[in-house]
Order: sequence, then structure tokens, then C-alpha cells
Amino acid sequence: MAFFGIRFDMRMPATAPGTRADRYKASVDMVEWADSLGFVIAVLSEHHGSPDGYLPSPLPLAAAMAARSSNIRIGISAMVSSFHDPIRLAEDVAVVDLISGGRLDLTLTNGYVGSEFEMFDVPLSKRAARTTEAVETLKQAWTGEPFEFRGRTVQVLPTPVQPGGPAISLGGSVEAAARRAARIADGFMPSTPDIWQFYADECIKLGKPDPGPYMGGDTSVIHVAVDVDQGWEELAPYAMHEVNAYGEWAAGAGIEGATGFVRVDDSDALRATGQYRVVTPEELVAELTEKGPFAFCMLHPLVGGLPPELAWKSLKLIETQVIPNL
Repeated sequence: MAFFGIRFDMRMPATAPGTRADRYKASVDMVEWADSLGFVIAVLSEHHGSPDGYLPSPLPLAAAMAARSSNIRIGISAMVSSFHDPIRLAEDVAVVDLISGGRLDLTLTNGYVGSEFEMFDVPLSKRAARTTEAVETLKQAWTGEPFEFRGRTVQVLPTPVQPGGPAISLGGSVEAAARRAARIADGFMPSTPDIWQFYADECIKLGKPDPGPYMGGDTSVIHVAVDVDQGWEELAPYAMHEVNAYGEWAAGAGIEGATGFVRVDDSDALRATGQYRVVTPEELVAELTEKGPFAFCMLHPLVGGLPPELAWKSLKLIETQVIPNL
């Protein structure tokens, strides 16, 4: 037995064939497919003003995916709280939670890309405070009762399906973010597993339950192919685009490495890192079996703008040759 998730950020560089509309349609189709196979979560991310069209509005896409599925949870991981009006965000999240029947999960993050803060005219120095305000506001809003917000009385209706609204986790790549999550949020999604311990330590320090070991994934990508070398040749240009685009953002923020993405010069160097891997169905079965009954595998089928037809080749191998053998 193993658990699977699927994630999308909708990057598509100018060099990628096909259309952006095809990829959006494919992402919804893939979530419907994942739901039919018992995947536990579909994750959407958010960035703004990216030349490759990185998904800037995850909630509309989440609503489309929720409408085409029945059981899979839909996670926003992460939404950059610095760029959202908390009241409007509370309303939008409530509507998507209603569409999903209570299957929405929300992760907020401070943000770190300087150009995005310039785009929204938000000072970087205010990002932690804006995240704290967002968490407090969402929790109050989803009670359905009137409350005070920035000196005025407001009320958010309708309320989400989930009592009190979706759980709110915080994302982050540094110790301060981990400890803030323990103080004000319901969970933590680290960029890299090594900072989870700061979150656990702070929970215990505050008298909260020990969250235990980190059970989530990381930034690694698995692509399944019968011929590994051919599969890598197909994947490499898109993997290179993703790792270098993320790496450039991180380097600009002075946190390269902390996000799990470091720029590389060529596909051979990237392949050597093991962050992007092409494996056969048999190899993936062996890996997940070795991890035991709680093995988790997060798929990123449209990584870096990978064409949908290549993504489906990998997914169909997982459907027909991996899942039946676990």
C-alpha cells in the first residue's frame, strides 16, 4: 500500500510546444484521473508575474478540480498571504470549500520573490505581519459571526463546509517560519524536511501535542518510463527550466538551497543530483514497498511545462504497472 498525491504549478516556458489552455485542461483531467485511483491530495501553488505563466490564481483552478472529483483533497500550497485581502480571501476560500464539499486545505506563506512584492506594492518587511493578520482574520471570518477588522465591523457569509473553515498551515523555508507556524497555525509545510524539527520543537515548547516526524514529501520529482534514458531525454529540458527558475528566485532572495532548488548548468549535472528522477515501474514499486505501509509519492506530471502527452505516458504506467503491484 502507498499513498499518492499530484501537484501543479502550471509553468510553461516559451520553448514548450502546445498551448497553455491544453495544460489547464489536462491538469483538471489528471485530477479526475487521480481521484478515480484513490489519490489523497492534489496540490496547487501560487506565484505572480512569472515569464513562464506560473499559476497566479489557484482558487479558480481548485474549484474546477473540485467540481470534477469526489474524494481527493484539494490543497493550496502555498498561497502568498502578503498579496491577498484577508476578507476577500476568506470569501473565496469559503466558496471553493462549498464546491468541494469540505475537501479544501490551505497553506499560507510569506513570499520571498522581490518582484512580486513590487508588483503588489507590498513592503517585504511587512510580510510576516501580513501572514499573521491573514491567519487571525480567516479564523474569525469562518465563524460566520461579526468581528472587528482594521477598525470596522465585518461579517463573512456563507461559511465553509468544514466547521471553522479549512485547516490553515504555514509554509516556509527557514526556522522563523517553522516556529511561527507552531504559534499561530494548524500545521506546517516545510520547503525542505530538515526544518521540520524547529516546528516540532516549538509545538512542544508551547505545550501543544508533538506533531511527530515529518511525513510529507520534498521537492523531488519522479517520472516513470519503460526506457529510463529516453524518459530522461524527454524530461530534462522541462526539469532544467523548473530548477533554474526556482533557483533564480531563491538566489535573488538570498535563500538558494533553503527552498530545495539550486541552479545547475546542464542536464547531466541535474540528473546527478537525484532531485529529478526517471524510474521504471518496477523500480518505483520496489521503492514504495521498501518504505512500508505509509509510503507517500507526490507526482508533478506537468513539471516545467512538460507536454501533457508525455505526462500521461508516465501516469498511465503508474496506473497499470505500479499501483496494481503495491
